[in-house]
Amino acid sequence: MSEQKGFSGKNVSEVTVESIRRGDITLDDVRIHPETLAKQAQVARDNGNPQLAENFLRAAELTSLSDELVMGYYDALRPGRSTPTQLLEIADELSKHGAEKNAELFRQAADVYARRGLAAK
Repeated sequence: MSEQKGFSGKNVSEVTVESIRRGDITLDDVRIHPETLAKQAQVARDNGNPQLAENFLRAAELTSLSDELVMGYYDALRPGRSTPTQLLEIADELSKHGAEKNAELFRQAADVYARRGLAAK
C-alpha cells in the first residue's frame, strides 16, 4: 500500500515536529488529498456506509476550492441564510468547479428549504 500524501504530494511521514520547526511544512503539506478521501469513501462503501462514502466524495470535490469559498458555501446552507434562488446560484458555481455532488446537494437544499420554510425571506 502506498504512503498517504498531503495535497502538496509530500508523504505524510515527512511531516514531523522537526520539519515544522524548520519551516519545511506548508499548509498544503497537511491538507488532505482528494485521492485519500476517495479511498476513504470506498472503504466506507465497502463497509456498508454509503452516506459516509458520499460525504467523503463531496469533501474530495471541495479540496480544490479556497477555504474562504468553502466556508461561504457552508454558511449559505445554514437555515434562513439563503433564498432558494441563491442556493441554486451556488449550485451553478459548484458545477463550474466540477463539484457536481456538492452542486446536487445545494439543489436539493433549495427545494427542501423552500418546502419547509427554512429559506431566507
